[in-house]
Amino acid sequence: MSGTPRRRRYAAAALASVAVFAATACGDSADSADPNAPVTLVVDVFGDQGFGYEELYKQYQQDHPNIKIQERGKGLGLGDYNTRLTQQITAGSGAGDVVALEEGTIVQFYAQLDKFVNLADHGANDLKGNFLPWKWEQGAPGGKVLGLGTDVGSMAICYRSDLFKAAGLPTDRDQVGLLWPTWDAFIEQGKRFAAADKQHKFVDSATNFFNVVLSQVAGNGSGYTYYDKSNKLVLESNPDIKTAFDLTTKMTAAGLSNNLQSFSNEWNAGFKNGTFATIACPAWMTGNIKGQAGDAAAGKWDIAKAPGNGGNWGGSFLAVPKSSKHQKEAIELAKFLTSAQGQLGAFKALGNLPSNPQALTDPAVTAATNPYFNNAPIGVLFAAGATSLKPVYLGPKNQAVRTAVENALRANEQGQPADAAWQDALKNGAAAGK
Repeated sequence: MSGTPRRRRYAAAALASVAVFAATACGDSADSADPNAPVTLVVDVFGDQGFGYEELYKQYQQDHPNIKIQERGKGLGLGDYNTRLTQQITAGSGAGDVVALEEGTIVQFYAQLDKFVNLADHGANDLKGNFLPWKWEQGAPGGKVLGLGTDVGSMAICYRSDLFKAAGLPTDRDQVGLLWPTWDAFIEQGKRFAAADKQHKFVDSATNFFNVVLSQVAGNGSGYTYYDKSNKLVLESNPDIKTAFDLTTKMTAAGLSNNLQSFSNEWNAGFKNGTFATIACPAWMTGNIKGQAGDAAAGKWDIAKAPGNGGNWGGSFLAVPKSSKHQKEAIELAKFLTSAQGQLGAFKALGNLPSNPQALTDPAVTAATNPYFNNAPIGVLFAAGATSLKPVYLGPKNQAVRTAVENALRANEQGQPADAAWQDALKNGAAAGK
């Protein structure tokens, strides 16, 4: 899950809680010879809505009476979660028995494979066909299996149909999708909206717009973003980054952005108060929108095709740190949560799109609609193109470089000229990528 991963920031609380997490992560004794001995498994996740595992935990505990599952991290932003997890993995203590690794940050743990259980030693290779090929490859660097895939972030645009209607735009999702065959056309429709509606903004934030455009452009172009496949930083030389950056500053210059920092308290309030009309919408974002906008906005949101073709933003993996005192039980839980059954459960709970090919073709996905989004056919909108998604390679310090670029885009939102923002992105991104 994503993205990005869903990623609310509580930095002070997160860092202050490291000692508490370290003290509680391994509360039980080491694996007992008695297979029925009580075991508590700690699962670390992130994001405002978590991963949608609550019902799956109940089922697993019913089937395994000696297992108790404790989840941590729900409501914690990805940045703070990753900072905490990095500290725990480096220290060799404090991490959960099962930990979530987001697609943009799993790459940094490739250099610490010795800190994680190689799931290939526990039958994971037999499960390779249960994941989209590129998803499997992301979780299995160098022949070792670091993590098993959860979801993928197939793309769409979520929009407020009531605001569209008031601005004189079509509201039918098929007609809306036809408004923007390209991102340039999307910006032009935004200008049309802005001319009719002076109260609301067309887009939530520059950074969400940028990340979606970049994932799509890079997927159809170079196949990578800030690092090439030899892990060389290519922030300045990869034209896909500049293309996405220029489209984003063009959108901002048109006055279309609500200038909200993604996954901040202000951004969450933007959903509740209905201050923007569209948001770049990977499958996992639907759960975030429902959770933040609340019941009052049910039926006002809808989903349409995204401009262009392809693009994946977000998606996660489950791994087992070697520091776990219950590795055997943790491995089995991770396999269950990432199985077709587990991924279908998460999809039903939050809309997280499976990375399991069998789950993607299950009628529970292909025929699914979402009542909150005016009964949008989410199976058609998201699952249909998931098997043909083009993956984008993410380098070892992807998250740090991405943050530097996002900061430059936010400065542009606040009035910094686009050229100066680009130079800051290059300078600060290069420093972050060292």
